[in-house]
Amino acid sequence: MLRRDFIRHSVKTLSAAWLAKSAVARAALVDPEPLPKKFTAHDEVVLGHTGIRTSRLAMGSGTMGSGGASDQTRMGKAAFVNLLLDGYHENGLRFFDGADSYGSHFDIAAALKQIPRDKVTVLTKTDTRSPQGVRADIDRFRRELGVDYIDILLMHCMMEDDWTTRYRGVMDVLSEAKEKGVIRNHGCSCHTIGALRAAAASPWVEVDLVRLNPIGSYMDSDPETVKGVIEQMRAQGKGIVGMKILGQGDLSDRPAEAVRYALGSGVLDAFTIGATSQRQQNNLVQYIAAA
Repeated sequence: MLRRDFIRHSVKTLSAAWLAKSAVARAALVDPEPLPKKFTAHDEVVLGHTGIRTSRLAMGSGTMGSGGASDQTRMGKAAFVNLLLDGYHENGLRFFDGADSYGSHFDIAAALKQIPRDKVTVLTKTDTRSPQGVRADIDRFRRELGVDYIDILLMHCMMEDDWTTRYRGVMDVLSEAKEKGVIRNHGCSCHTIGALRAAAASPWVEVDLVRLNPIGSYMDSDPETVKGVIEQMRAQGKGIVGMKILGQGDLSDRPAEAVRYALGSGVLDAFTIGATSQRQQNNLVQYIAAA
C-alpha cells in the first residue's frame, strides 16, 4: 500500500507544527488563501505539450551539486538508491531528476534496474557547449543510466541572452537525437533572466527547468517577473518544471510555505526537490497534501 493512502491522517498535525514557525505562516493559518484544488505529490501531470506524463514531484539529485557530486550522491550509493526506490514504491514518485554535474547517473541506473523503465521519467542535463561534446554526452549518459532513451535532456545552466544562436549547433544535435528516438524531449535550465526570456522566445525549447520560490532566492529575477516569463512559455505549450523551490536552503525552515507557493503559482507542471532522507521525502509529500 502506498504511504500516500494514509498521509491525510497526519498532515494536519504536521502542518500545524510548521505553521507556528513564521509570522507569515501564522497569518496564513488564520485566513489561508485557498488553492484551486487539492494536490498530491503523486498526481499524474503532463509536461506542456510534450506528452510526457509523470508525477508532480520529481526526486532531485542535485542539492549543492557540482563537480560530479551532490548531497544525494554523497549519501552513498545504497542510501540514495533506496531513497529513489522508496519514493517510487511508497509515495508514487515517478520522476528522476539527474545531471552529469551531480554525478547521479549511476545511482539512478541502479534504481532503474529494479523498476519498470517505462514507468519512470528520467531527466538529465549536459554542461557541454560543443556539438561534438554533446553527441558524445548523449551516448555516455545512456550507458551510465543503463537506458536506451532519455526522456528529457536539457542544456544545463544557460546564462547568455543569445544562447539560442550561440549554441545552435548543440541544439541541432539534440534535435537529431530526438528524431532518432534517443531522447524524447529537449530543453534547458536557465540562470539569468535574459537566458530565460530567450528560452521563452525559442520554439526549440520543449521543457524548461525554471527557478521559482516566494522570496526570490537564487532566482533569475523577482518572482512576479519570472512568473510572467513562464506564462509566456506555458502559452506556447512548453513543459515547465520548477526548481529552487526551497531557495537552495533559504526556505528550509519554511518548506510548507514554499511548497504551497509553488502549487499556487499556477505556472508549474511539476517541480523538483532533492531530499537526503526518507523522512525529508515523506515530509515533502505531506506538505503537498496539506496545501
